[in-house]
Amino acid sequence: MENIKSGLVELLTRGGVYREIGGSTPREVLTAFIGALPTSKPPAGLLEAVLEREDLMPTGIGGGIALPHPRNPLVESESEQFVALAFLEHPVKWNSLDGERVAALFLIVSASAKQHLHALSEINYFCRMENFQRLLKERAALEELLSFIKETEKNWQ
Repeated sequence: MENIKSGLVELLTRGGVYREIGGSTPREVLTAFIGALPTSKPPAGLLEAVLEREDLMPTGIGGGIALPHPRNPLVESESEQFVALAFLEHPVKWNSLDGERVAALFLIVSASAKQHLHALSEINYFCRMENFQRLLKERAALEELLSFIKETEKNWQ
């Protein structure tokens, strides 16, 4: 259970928050977002894999949030995994089920399908919480987001 508890905090700490990511289409946004990552972060083929996944099915989950990710793991070890959060310069039409434009993206890069599904479900859980949605709409600092996640996770025990 301990790995599950600390997963999102660790992944977001590794990935970071990126602000004012430009673009008027999902493709442009993803290209800008992945291009903004430090050169040590994006594994080879990440942009192509994320765009391929987006072509299969848009990753907009509603509420102005999308969860882009490659279909298959692109990193080999847990220490290389990360989740990066982008706040977009302008909300973008993403073909979300609710029709709302996307203003925040969580890019998920995992080492295995199991770890990917865990990160996806944890992010999805938080994205359904009104207080977390408010933090995203306010474009909160990474420290504030991590504090909220840690505080919420304390109640899971």
